[in-house]
Amino acid sequence: MSDMPTSADHTFRDSHRGPALRSIAALVVHHDPRMRQLLRDALAEHCQLIEEADTATAAEALLSGCRFDLLLVDAQLPDCSGLHWVKRLRRQGQCQAALLITPHRDDCQGLSEVARTQCLTTPFAVDALLDAVNGLLRNEEHTPPVSPGPVPPELEGIVGRSEAMRGLLTLIRRVACRNSTVLLEGESGTGKEVAARCLHFYSGRNGPFVPVNCSSIAPELLESELFGHVRGAFTGANQSREGLFSHADGGTLFLDEIGEMPLPFQAKLLRVLEDHTIRPVGTERELPVDVRIVAATNRRLADEVAAGRFREDLYFRLNVLSLRLPPLRERPADIPQLVRLFSDMLSKELGLPPVELDSAELRRLQSHAWPGNVRELKNVIERAMLLGYSPTQCLEVDHVDAPITLGNARSETGYPLDMPLDEVEKRHALRVLAAAGGNKSEAARRLGVSRKTLERKVKLWESD
Repeated sequence: MSDMPTSADHTFRDSHRGPALRSIAALVVHHDPRMRQLLRDALAEHCQLIEEADTATAAEALLSGCRFDLLLVDAQLPDCSGLHWVKRLRRQGQCQAALLITPHRDDCQGLSEVARTQCLTTPFAVDALLDAVNGLLRNEEHTPPVSPGPVPPELEGIVGRSEAMRGLLTLIRRVACRNSTVLLEGESGTGKEVAARCLHFYSGRNGPFVPVNCSSIAPELLESELFGHVRGAFTGANQSREGLFSHADGGTLFLDEIGEMPLPFQAKLLRVLEDHTIRPVGTERELPVDVRIVAATNRRLADEVAAGRFREDLYFRLNVLSLRLPPLRERPADIPQLVRLFSDMLSKELGLPPVELDSAELRRLQSHAWPGNVRELKNVIERAMLLGYSPTQCLEVDHVDAPITLGNARSETGYPLDMPLDEVEKRHALRVLAAAGGNKSEAARRLGVSRKTLERKVKLWESD
Protein backbone atom coordinates (compact mmCIF):
# COMPACT_ATOMS: atom_id res chain seq x y z
CA MET A 1 0.00 0.00 0.00
CA SER A 2 2.24 2.73 -1.24
CA ASP A 3 -0.46 5.32 -0.54
CA MET A 4 -0.45 4.62 3.21
CA PRO A 5 0.61 7.42 5.54
CA THR A 6 4.31 7.47 6.24
CA SER A 7 5.91 7.27 9.67
CA ALA A 8 6.25 11.04 9.65
CA ASP A 9 2.43 11.23 9.76
CA HIS A 10 2.43 9.51 13.15
CA THR A 11 3.35 12.71 15.00
CA PHE A 12 0.50 13.74 17.33
CA ARG A 13 -0.69 17.25 17.86
CA ASP A 14 -1.70 18.52 21.28
CA SER A 15 -5.22 19.10 19.97
CA HIS A 16 -5.68 15.32 19.88
CA ARG A 17 -4.80 14.79 23.50
CA GLY A 18 -8.35 15.46 24.60
CA PRO A 19 -10.35 13.43 27.10
CA ALA A 20 -12.36 11.60 24.45
CA LEU A 21 -9.43 9.36 23.61
CA ARG A 22 -8.12 8.79 27.08
CA SER A 23 -8.54 5.43 28.79
CA ILE A 24 -10.48 3.77 25.97
CA ALA A 25 -10.06 0.27 24.58
CA ALA A 26 -9.89 -0.15 20.82
CA LEU A 27 -10.19 -3.22 18.59
CA VAL A 28 -8.59 -3.03 15.12
CA VAL A 29 -10.14 -5.49 12.63
CA HIS A 30 -8.36 -5.42 9.27
CA HIS A 31 -7.02 -7.99 6.81
CA ASP A 32 -3.78 -6.09 6.13
CA PRO A 33 -1.14 -6.39 8.91
CA ARG A 34 0.50 -3.14 7.80
CA MET A 35 -2.74 -1.22 8.21
CA ARG A 36 -3.32 -2.84 11.59
CA GLN A 37 0.12 -1.73 12.71
CA LEU A 38 -0.42 1.79 11.41
CA LEU A 39 -3.70 2.10 13.31
CA ARG A 40 -2.08 0.74 16.47
CA ASP A 41 0.75 3.23 16.20
CA ALA A 42 -1.65 6.11 15.65
CA LEU A 43 -3.74 5.30 18.72
CA ALA A 44 -1.08 3.87 21.02
CA GLU A 45 -0.49 7.05 23.00
CA HIS A 46 -4.17 7.61 23.64
CA CYS A 47 -5.69 4.17 24.28
CA GLN A 48 -5.49 2.12 27.46
CA LEU A 49 -5.82 -1.13 25.48
CA ILE A 50 -5.53 -2.00 21.79
CA GLU A 51 -6.22 -5.47 20.36
CA GLU A 52 -6.27 -6.58 16.74
CA ALA A 53 -7.83 -9.26 14.53
CA ASP A 54 -7.68 -10.07 10.82
CA THR A 55 -11.24 -11.43 10.46
CA ALA A 56 -14.67 -10.87 11.95
CA THR A 57 -14.56 -14.37 13.45
CA ALA A 58 -11.31 -13.64 15.27
CA ALA A 59 -12.68 -10.27 16.40
CA GLU A 60 -15.80 -11.87 17.89
CA ALA A 61 -13.60 -14.15 20.00
CA LEU A 62 -11.97 -11.03 21.48
CA LEU A 63 -15.33 -9.31 21.95
CA SER A 64 -16.59 -12.26 23.97
CA GLY A 65 -13.84 -11.72 26.55
CA CYS A 66 -13.45 -7.96 26.66
CA ARG A 67 -15.54 -4.83 26.20
CA PHE A 68 -14.19 -2.35 23.64
CA ASP A 69 -15.21 1.28 23.30
CA LEU A 70 -14.06 1.66 19.70
CA LEU A 71 -13.91 -0.62 16.64
CA LEU A 72 -11.79 0.22 13.58
CA VAL A 73 -13.07 -2.12 10.90
CA ASP A 74 -11.97 -3.04 7.37
CA ALA A 75 -15.01 -2.47 5.13
CA GLN A 76 -14.21 -5.66 3.21
CA LEU A 77 -13.10 -8.33 5.68
CA PRO A 78 -11.99 -11.75 4.39
CA ASP A 79 -15.03 -13.49 5.90
CA CYS A 80 -17.75 -10.84 5.55
CA SER A 81 -18.61 -7.24 4.81
CA GLY A 82 -17.36 -4.98 7.57
CA LEU A 83 -20.52 -2.89 7.41
CA HIS A 84 -22.78 -5.95 7.64
CA TRP A 85 -20.73 -7.22 10.56
CA VAL A 86 -21.13 -3.94 12.45
CA LYS A 87 -24.88 -4.05 11.75
CA ARG A 88 -25.01 -7.56 13.23
CA LEU A 89 -23.21 -6.38 16.34
CA ARG A 90 -25.80 -3.62 16.76
CA ARG A 91 -28.63 -6.18 16.51
CA GLN A 92 -26.89 -8.23 19.21
CA GLY A 93 -26.84 -5.24 21.54
CA GLN A 94 -23.17 -4.28 21.08
CA CYS A 95 -22.91 -0.50 21.12
CA GLN A 96 -19.25 0.27 20.43
CA ALA A 97 -18.41 3.27 18.30
CA ALA A 98 -17.20 1.99 14.90
CA LEU A 99 -15.02 3.53 12.21
CA LEU A 100 -15.05 1.79 8.81
CA ILE A 101 -11.76 1.91 6.88
CA THR A 102 -12.06 1.61 3.10
CA PRO A 103 -10.37 2.73 -0.13
CA HIS A 104 -13.79 2.95 -1.81
CA ARG A 105 -16.39 5.43 -0.68
CA ASP A 106 -19.10 3.20 -2.17
CA ASP A 107 -18.45 0.67 0.63
CA CYS A 108 -20.02 3.14 3.02
CA GLN A 109 -23.44 3.21 1.36
CA GLY A 110 -26.14 2.63 3.94
CA LEU A 111 -23.89 3.84 6.72
CA SER A 112 -26.35 6.47 7.85
CA GLU A 113 -28.73 3.82 9.17
CA VAL A 114 -26.09 2.42 11.54
CA ALA A 115 -25.76 4.42 14.74
CA ARG A 116 -22.34 5.41 16.12
CA THR A 117 -20.57 4.51 12.87
CA GLN A 118 -18.48 6.64 10.52
CA CYS A 119 -16.39 6.00 7.42
CA LEU A 120 -12.75 6.93 6.70
CA THR A 121 -11.29 6.43 3.23
CA THR A 122 -7.66 5.58 2.52
CA PRO A 123 -5.18 7.10 2.12
CA PHE A 124 -5.66 9.30 5.18
CA ALA A 125 -3.53 11.44 7.46
CA VAL A 126 -3.22 10.34 11.06
CA ASP A 127 -4.67 13.67 12.16
CA ALA A 128 -7.78 12.86 10.13
CA LEU A 129 -8.04 9.49 11.85
CA LEU A 130 -7.78 11.04 15.31
CA ASP A 131 -10.32 13.72 14.40
CA ALA A 132 -12.76 11.04 13.24
CA VAL A 133 -12.32 9.00 16.40
CA ASN A 134 -12.63 12.04 18.64
CA GLY A 135 -15.77 13.05 16.80
CA LEU A 136 -17.30 9.61 17.21
CA LEU A 137 -16.68 9.47 20.92
CA ARG A 138 -17.50 13.09 21.72
CA ASN A 139 -20.68 13.15 19.65
CA GLU A 140 -21.94 10.22 21.66
CA GLU A 141 -21.02 11.92 24.96
CA HIS A 142 -18.80 8.94 25.56
CA THR A 143 -17.59 8.51 29.11
CA PRO A 144 -15.11 5.65 29.36
CA PRO A 145 -16.28 3.19 31.99
CA VAL A 146 -12.69 2.27 32.70
CA SER A 147 -11.31 5.51 34.08
CA PRO A 148 -9.71 4.76 37.45
CA GLY A 149 -11.89 5.85 40.34
CA PRO A 150 -12.46 5.09 44.00
CA VAL A 151 -12.43 1.42 44.95
CA PRO A 152 -14.75 0.09 47.67
CA PRO A 153 -13.04 -0.44 51.06
CA GLU A 154 -13.43 -4.22 50.86
CA LEU A 155 -11.20 -4.24 47.77
CA GLU A 156 -8.25 -2.66 49.55
CA GLY A 157 -5.56 -4.78 47.87
CA ILE A 158 -6.33 -3.19 44.51
CA VAL A 159 -5.78 0.41 45.59
CA GLY A 160 -2.80 2.26 44.28
CA ARG A 161 -1.76 5.15 42.11
CA SER A 162 1.04 3.33 40.30
CA GLU A 163 0.73 2.83 36.56
CA ALA A 164 0.67 -0.96 37.05
CA MET A 165 -2.31 -0.87 39.41
CA ARG A 166 -4.22 1.72 37.42
CA GLY A 167 -3.82 -0.45 34.35
CA LEU A 168 -4.90 -3.56 36.25
CA LEU A 169 -8.01 -1.89 37.64
CA THR A 170 -8.85 -0.58 34.18
CA LEU A 171 -8.73 -4.08 32.72
CA ILE A 172 -10.69 -5.54 35.64
CA ARG A 173 -13.47 -3.04 35.17
CA ARG A 174 -13.48 -3.62 31.42
CA VAL A 175 -13.78 -7.41 31.49
CA ALA A 176 -15.85 -7.73 34.67
CA CYS A 177 -19.21 -7.53 32.88
CA ARG A 178 -18.36 -10.49 30.64
CA ASN A 179 -18.80 -14.10 31.69
CA SER A 180 -15.46 -15.16 30.27
CA THR A 181 -13.08 -17.13 32.47
CA VAL A 182 -10.21 -15.08 33.90
CA LEU A 183 -6.83 -16.45 35.01
CA LEU A 184 -5.03 -14.41 37.67
CA GLU A 185 -1.28 -14.95 37.86
CA GLY A 186 1.19 -13.54 40.34
CA GLU A 187 3.36 -14.25 43.33
CA SER A 188 1.91 -15.24 46.69
CA GLY A 189 0.57 -12.28 48.61
CA THR A 190 -0.01 -10.01 45.61
CA GLY A 191 -3.78 -9.92 46.15
CA LYS A 192 -5.20 -12.42 43.66
CA GLU A 193 -8.29 -13.10 45.76
CA VAL A 194 -8.89 -9.38 46.16
CA ALA A 195 -8.64 -8.98 42.38
CA ALA A 196 -11.14 -11.82 41.98
CA ARG A 197 -13.51 -10.10 44.42
CA CYS A 198 -13.04 -6.90 42.43
CA LEU A 199 -14.04 -8.72 39.22
CA HIS A 200 -17.14 -10.01 40.96
CA PHE A 201 -17.96 -6.60 42.44
CA TYR A 202 -17.92 -4.91 39.05
CA SER A 203 -19.60 -7.81 37.22
CA GLY A 204 -23.08 -6.94 38.47
CA ARG A 205 -23.78 -10.64 39.05
CA ASN A 206 -26.44 -11.22 41.69
CA GLY A 207 -25.07 -14.48 43.07
CA PRO A 208 -22.38 -14.79 45.77
CA PHE A 209 -18.61 -14.74 45.52
CA VAL A 210 -17.40 -18.19 46.60
CA PRO A 211 -13.64 -18.69 47.18
CA VAL A 212 -12.14 -22.20 47.03
CA ASN A 213 -8.53 -23.07 47.82
CA CYS A 214 -7.86 -26.13 45.64
CA SER A 215 -4.77 -27.07 47.66
CA SER A 216 -6.66 -27.23 50.97
CA ILE A 217 -9.20 -29.88 49.91
CA ALA A 218 -8.20 -33.54 49.90
CA PRO A 219 -8.18 -34.89 46.29
CA GLU A 220 -10.75 -37.59 47.14
CA LEU A 221 -13.16 -34.94 48.47
CA LEU A 222 -12.73 -32.32 45.75
CA GLU A 223 -15.48 -33.62 43.46
CA SER A 224 -18.01 -33.78 46.28
CA GLU A 225 -17.03 -30.34 47.59
CA LEU A 226 -17.43 -28.69 44.19
CA PHE A 227 -20.26 -30.68 42.61
CA GLY A 228 -22.12 -31.93 45.69
CA HIS A 229 -23.36 -35.47 46.35
CA VAL A 230 -26.55 -37.41 46.99
CA ARG A 231 -27.32 -39.48 50.04
CA GLY A 232 -25.54 -42.83 49.99
CA ALA A 233 -23.08 -41.78 47.26
CA PHE A 234 -20.19 -42.99 49.42
CA THR A 235 -19.47 -44.14 52.94
CA GLY A 236 -20.46 -41.40 55.35
CA ALA A 237 -22.76 -39.60 52.90
CA ASN A 238 -25.77 -39.74 55.24
CA GLN A 239 -27.55 -36.89 53.48
CA SER A 240 -27.42 -35.06 50.19
CA ARG A 241 -25.23 -32.00 50.03
CA GLU A 242 -25.09 -29.05 47.65
CA GLY A 243 -21.68 -28.38 46.12
CA LEU A 244 -19.88 -25.07 45.84
CA PHE A 245 -20.77 -24.72 42.15
CA SER A 246 -24.45 -24.75 43.11
CA HIS A 247 -23.81 -22.38 45.99
CA ALA A 248 -22.12 -19.94 43.57
CA ASP A 249 -24.95 -20.15 41.00
CA GLY A 250 -25.52 -16.70 39.53
CA GLY A 251 -22.24 -15.48 41.00
CA THR A 252 -18.50 -16.10 40.84
CA LEU A 253 -16.50 -19.18 41.85
CA PHE A 254 -12.89 -18.35 42.66
CA LEU A 255 -10.59 -21.35 42.23
CA ASP A 256 -7.41 -20.37 44.06
CA GLU A 257 -4.20 -22.39 43.59
CA ILE A 258 -5.66 -24.01 40.48
CA GLY A 259 -2.24 -25.47 39.71
CA GLU A 260 -2.65 -27.80 42.72
CA MET A 261 -5.77 -29.42 41.29
CA PRO A 262 -5.26 -33.19 40.74
CA LEU A 263 -4.98 -34.28 37.10
CA PRO A 264 -7.93 -36.73 37.27
CA PHE A 265 -10.27 -33.96 38.39
CA GLN A 266 -9.05 -31.49 35.77
CA ALA A 267 -10.92 -33.36 33.02
CA LYS A 268 -14.15 -33.10 35.01
CA LEU A 269 -13.67 -29.37 35.54
CA LEU A 270 -13.04 -28.92 31.81
CA ARG A 271 -16.37 -30.59 31.02
CA VAL A 272 -18.18 -28.27 33.43
CA LEU A 273 -16.58 -25.21 31.84
CA GLU A 274 -17.63 -26.36 28.38
CA ASP A 275 -21.14 -27.66 29.14
CA HIS A 276 -22.11 -25.39 32.07
CA THR A 277 -23.54 -28.37 33.91
CA ILE A 278 -22.46 -30.35 36.97
CA ARG A 279 -23.13 -33.94 37.98
CA PRO A 280 -23.32 -34.47 41.76
CA VAL A 281 -21.48 -37.55 43.02
CA GLY A 282 -23.76 -40.59 43.07
CA THR A 283 -26.16 -39.49 40.35
CA GLU A 284 -26.32 -39.41 36.56
CA ARG A 285 -28.47 -36.28 36.62
CA GLU A 286 -26.83 -33.15 35.24
CA LEU A 287 -27.70 -29.77 36.72
CA PRO A 288 -27.25 -26.48 34.83
CA VAL A 289 -25.18 -23.82 36.60
CA ASP A 290 -24.60 -20.17 35.84
CA VAL A 291 -21.17 -19.57 37.36
CA ARG A 292 -18.39 -17.23 36.31
CA ILE A 293 -15.00 -18.87 36.93
CA VAL A 294 -11.98 -16.90 38.09
CA ALA A 295 -8.87 -19.02 38.64
CA ALA A 296 -5.59 -18.04 40.27
CA THR A 297 -2.10 -19.48 40.53
CA ASN A 298 1.33 -18.46 41.77
CA ARG A 299 2.87 -20.97 39.38
CA ARG A 300 3.41 -20.51 35.67
CA LEU A 301 0.76 -22.83 34.27
CA ALA A 302 2.46 -23.01 30.87
CA ASP A 303 5.43 -24.64 32.63
CA GLU A 304 3.08 -26.99 34.49
CA VAL A 305 1.58 -28.04 31.16
CA ALA A 306 5.04 -28.68 29.70
CA ALA A 307 5.90 -30.80 32.75
CA GLY A 308 2.74 -32.87 32.35
CA ARG A 309 1.23 -31.69 35.65
CA PHE A 310 -1.60 -29.68 34.12
CA ARG A 311 -3.90 -30.42 31.19
CA GLU A 312 -3.19 -28.29 28.15
CA ASP A 313 -6.86 -28.15 27.11
CA LEU A 314 -7.91 -26.94 30.56
CA TYR A 315 -5.13 -24.35 30.54
CA PHE A 316 -6.36 -22.90 27.25
CA ARG A 317 -9.95 -22.95 28.53
CA LEU A 318 -8.99 -21.07 31.70
CA ASN A 319 -6.64 -18.67 29.96
CA VAL A 320 -9.30 -16.77 28.01
CA LEU A 321 -7.97 -13.65 29.66
CA SER A 322 -4.88 -13.56 31.87
CA LEU A 323 -4.25 -10.76 34.36
CA ARG A 324 -0.91 -10.45 36.13
CA LEU A 325 -0.83 -9.12 39.67
CA PRO A 326 2.41 -7.12 40.01
CA PRO A 327 4.61 -7.79 43.07
CA LEU A 328 4.82 -4.99 45.61
CA ARG A 329 8.48 -4.30 44.77
CA GLU A 330 7.32 -3.18 41.31
CA ARG A 331 4.84 -0.67 42.76
CA PRO A 332 6.62 1.18 45.61
CA ALA A 333 4.58 4.31 44.88
CA ASP A 334 1.53 2.49 46.27
CA ILE A 335 3.07 1.72 49.67
CA PRO A 336 2.11 4.99 51.45
CA GLN A 337 -1.52 4.53 50.43
CA LEU A 338 -1.51 0.86 51.46
CA VAL A 339 0.07 1.71 54.82
CA ARG A 340 -2.65 4.26 55.55
CA LEU A 341 -5.39 1.89 54.51
CA PHE A 342 -4.12 -1.11 56.52
CA SER A 343 -3.35 1.12 59.50
CA ASP A 344 -6.87 2.57 59.58
CA MET A 345 -8.48 -0.81 59.03
CA LEU A 346 -6.43 -2.61 61.70
CA SER A 347 -6.87 0.25 64.14
CA LYS A 348 -10.62 -0.36 64.08
CA GLU A 349 -10.21 -4.14 64.31
CA LEU A 350 -7.68 -4.15 67.13
CA GLY A 351 -8.79 -1.10 69.05
CA LEU A 352 -5.29 0.38 68.81
CA PRO A 353 -4.04 3.74 67.50
CA PRO A 354 -2.98 3.77 63.83
CA VAL A 355 0.70 3.87 62.97
CA GLU A 356 2.29 7.19 62.08
CA LEU A 357 5.29 7.32 59.77
CA ASP A 358 7.52 10.15 58.70
CA SER A 359 8.89 10.50 55.17
CA ALA A 360 12.17 8.72 56.01
CA GLU A 361 10.30 5.69 57.36
CA LEU A 362 8.09 5.58 54.29
CA ARG A 363 11.16 5.65 52.05
CA ARG A 364 12.56 2.73 54.05
CA LEU A 365 9.38 0.75 53.46
CA GLN A 366 9.46 1.62 49.76
CA SER A 367 13.04 0.35 49.42
CA HIS A 368 12.24 -3.01 51.05
CA ALA A 369 12.02 -6.02 48.68
CA TRP A 370 8.74 -7.35 50.19
CA PRO A 371 9.08 -11.03 49.25
CA GLY A 372 5.67 -11.61 50.85
CA ASN A 373 4.17 -8.72 48.88
CA VAL A 374 1.02 -6.91 50.09
CA ARG A 375 0.25 -9.64 52.62
CA GLU A 376 3.67 -9.13 54.22
CA LEU A 377 3.14 -5.37 54.41
CA LYS A 378 -0.21 -5.83 56.14
CA ASN A 379 1.33 -8.30 58.62
CA VAL A 380 4.17 -5.88 59.41
CA ILE A 381 1.67 -3.07 60.08
CA GLU A 382 -0.35 -5.34 62.37
CA ARG A 383 2.75 -6.56 64.23
CA ALA A 384 3.95 -2.98 64.70
CA MET A 385 0.61 -1.92 66.17
CA LEU A 386 0.47 -4.90 68.54
CA LEU A 387 4.01 -4.44 69.84
CA GLY A 388 4.21 -0.65 69.88
CA TYR A 389 7.00 -0.64 67.28
CA SER A 390 7.24 1.29 64.06
CA PRO A 391 6.94 -0.87 60.90
CA THR A 392 10.56 -0.11 60.01
CA GLN A 393 11.70 -1.49 63.39
CA CYS A 394 9.77 -4.67 62.69
CA LEU A 395 11.50 -4.96 59.33
CA GLU A 396 14.91 -4.59 60.97
CA VAL A 397 14.09 -7.29 63.51
CA ASP A 398 12.89 -9.61 60.75
CA HIS A 399 16.03 -8.93 58.76
CA VAL A 400 18.36 -10.15 61.49
CA ASP A 401 15.94 -12.92 62.51
CA ALA A 402 15.99 -11.79 66.14
CA PRO A 403 13.21 -12.20 68.69
CA ILE A 404 10.96 -9.21 69.21
CA THR A 405 11.04 -7.57 72.63
CA LEU A 406 9.33 -4.44 73.82
CA GLY A 407 11.51 -1.46 74.57
CA ASN A 408 9.32 -0.32 77.49
CA ALA A 409 7.75 -2.24 80.32
CA ARG A 410 4.38 -1.00 79.15
CA SER A 411 3.43 0.67 75.89
CA GLU A 412 0.33 2.69 75.07
CA THR A 413 0.09 0.93 71.71
CA GLY A 414 1.32 -2.57 72.59
CA TYR A 415 0.99 -5.16 75.36
CA PRO A 416 2.92 -5.11 78.67
CA LEU A 417 6.33 -6.72 78.58
CA ASP A 418 5.52 -9.05 81.47
CA MET A 419 2.26 -10.34 79.98
CA PRO A 420 2.37 -14.09 79.17
CA LEU A 421 2.12 -15.03 75.50
CA ASP A 422 -1.12 -16.98 75.96
CA GLU A 423 -2.73 -13.88 77.50
CA VAL A 424 -1.54 -11.75 74.55
CA GLU A 425 -3.07 -14.32 72.21
CA LYS A 426 -6.34 -14.32 74.15
CA ARG A 427 -6.69 -10.53 74.25
CA HIS A 428 -5.80 -10.17 70.58
CA ALA A 429 -8.20 -12.90 69.45
CA LEU A 430 -11.07 -11.50 71.51
CA ARG A 431 -10.44 -8.00 70.15
CA VAL A 432 -10.56 -9.31 66.59
CA LEU A 433 -13.72 -11.28 67.40
CA ALA A 434 -15.35 -8.15 68.81
CA ALA A 435 -14.29 -6.14 65.74
CA ALA A 436 -15.90 -8.82 63.55
CA GLY A 437 -19.18 -8.33 65.40
CA GLY A 438 -18.97 -11.75 67.04
CA ASN A 439 -18.78 -13.53 63.67
CA LYS A 440 -16.41 -16.42 64.41
CA SER A 441 -15.91 -17.34 60.75
CA GLU A 442 -14.82 -13.80 59.86
CA ALA A 443 -12.65 -13.49 62.98
CA ALA A 444 -10.97 -16.82 62.23
CA ARG A 445 -10.25 -15.61 58.69
CA ARG A 446 -8.64 -12.42 59.98
CA LEU A 447 -6.60 -14.35 62.53
CA GLY A 448 -5.45 -16.93 60.00
CA VAL A 449 -6.84 -19.93 61.92
CA SER A 450 -9.76 -22.30 61.38
CA ARG A 451 -13.16 -21.55 62.88
CA LYS A 452 -12.92 -24.80 64.85
CA THR A 453 -9.62 -23.69 66.42
CA LEU A 454 -11.07 -20.31 67.38
CA GLU A 455 -14.22 -21.89 68.85
CA ARG A 456 -12.10 -24.29 70.93
CA LYS A 457 -9.97 -21.45 72.31
CA VAL A 458 -12.95 -19.20 73.07
CA LYS A 459 -14.63 -22.06 74.93
CA LEU A 460 -11.42 -22.59 76.91
CA TRP A 461 -11.14 -18.90 77.78
CA GLU A 462 -14.79 -18.72 78.84
CA SER A 463 -14.24 -21.62 81.24
CA ASP A 464 -11.32 -19.86 82.97
